Amino acid sequence: MARIVLITGGARSGKSQFAEQYLQACPGRHGYIATAQVLDDEMADRVARHRSRRPASWQTFEVPSGLGNQIDHILQQTDNILLDCLTLYFSNFLLQRDGDDFSHILKEAENEWDGVLRAVRQSRDGVFVVVTNELGSGIVPMAKVSRQYRDLIGFLNQHTAAEADEVYLSVCGITMEIKSRQVHLPLREERP
Repeated sequence: MARIVLITGGARSGKSQFAEQYLQACPGRHGYIATAQVLDDEMADRVARHRSRRPASWQTFEVPSGLGNQIDHILQQTDNILLDCLTLYFSNFLLQRDGDDFSHILKEAENEWDGVLRAVRQSRDGVFVVVTNELGSGIVPMAKVSRQYRDLIGFLNQHTAAEADEVYLSVCGITMEIKSRQVHLPLREERP
């Protein structure tokens, strides 16, 4: 059964570099699921910088949408996978459903992501590293779609962290494992 690793943090926190180093340390064939869409020169530069850091032996899969339909094919070609990033993937997902009922979007996103995680778990030994952004630390956005996006990512991040074997937080280039340090509240006994 594959191990799931979630790496989160803010923009430019060092999370992607840590994820790449983590995956590189895993033996076997390496795959990289790129979720960004290159729509302008600035994004092309970002993608080029990410690509230049990866070893040439890593197989890249460009999947800005439809991962649920492609994950089995990707799993057959790799032992260890890095998905960078969950946040961009579900930004694409949300924008493709502009105007849909948000509760329906949440359910559809959960179903697709659950299918991906289930396929990964059932595939075989290996590692599935997921990079995401921690979006909930700022002010409440003014625009409805921005609030929906923040809520969607917050929900998916919590869900992924619950499923993950390891969760890391990157801040200022320093990465810490946090899942093993989570607080467990004592069980409260019910009184008759």
